[in-house]
Amino acid sequence: MPVRVFINSGGGTAAAHRNVAGDVALALAAVGIDADIELLDGVEVEAGCEAAADRGDDLVIVGGGDGTVSGAASALIGKQVTLGILPLGTLNHFARDLGIPFDLKGAAKVIADGEVHRIDVAAVNGQMFLNNSAIGLYPLMVVDRDIQRERLGRSKRLAMLVASLRTLARFNHQRLSLTINDSHRSVVDTPLLFVGNNTYRLDIGGPGRRESLEDGRLCVFVMRKKTRPGLVAASIRALFNRSRADDMVELDDVQRLRVDSRASSLRVSLDGEVVKLKPPLLYEIHSRALRVLAP
Repeated sequence: MPVRVFINSGGGTAAAHRNVAGDVALALAAVGIDADIELLDGVEVEAGCEAAADRGDDLVIVGGGDGTVSGAASALIGKQVTLGILPLGTLNHFARDLGIPFDLKGAAKVIADGEVHRIDVAAVNGQMFLNNSAIGLYPLMVVDRDIQRERLGRSKRLAMLVASLRTLARFNHQRLSLTINDSHRSVVDTPLLFVGNNTYRLDIGGPGRRESLEDGRLCVFVMRKKTRPGLVAASIRALFNRSRADDMVELDDVQRLRVDSRASSLRVSLDGEVVKLKPPLLYEIHSRALRVLAP
């Protein structure tokens, strides 16, 4: 029976690829996989994965970027369906951290010969994410970036650069109340709260990378209250692994995090997409809940 392959036709590499379905079919056929390929909009990929799981498929292959793969994971979490990944997005952070090659031939070989890994998935108020979530400056940057791309047709990277500069000009803080693992509580004024699915590196040797996706912990960083120049300086120091105690705080051994705010809603980024959620925000880790093929 052919393996179902869902490709996000509107994202990253796939959107610029004239014959992405044909090239994917050839790459999979070369490693012995007979593929039934569908080109779908991003939101339809999740529905396709849900249908495949309901049919009892053992394997589903998804082609797209982090947002597409995250949507697929939402449909497959806790189910006995293994996810194969073809990195066809712009950045492909999740595939990179799993060690999946970005070229089609290499990724197809991993799907054919790789091992099934049970990896962690994080969630906030029931919405899943594979990479990270943030409150504060970063969601504002993403909203600005997406508006530029829609109205001006800018590339993702250029739009994000412009958005970063403009967001710094609108620099502000938020007062948040954090409750860690249902016990310890603190109140913070911060421009940025970062919550990752497992531990993220900040040093220049591997910024934004993770060594493991199976440790069962949330990675929580709280940026301390800063002036605008202070925020820029703190970010640079973090890259060179020279952070000071007054730059950023990492919260240790977090499995659950509750975030309270006086605001009626908060903009929250989830794997590069922004949603509005009503506080309290309840972050949690689902240990080894997703089956993926990786080297």
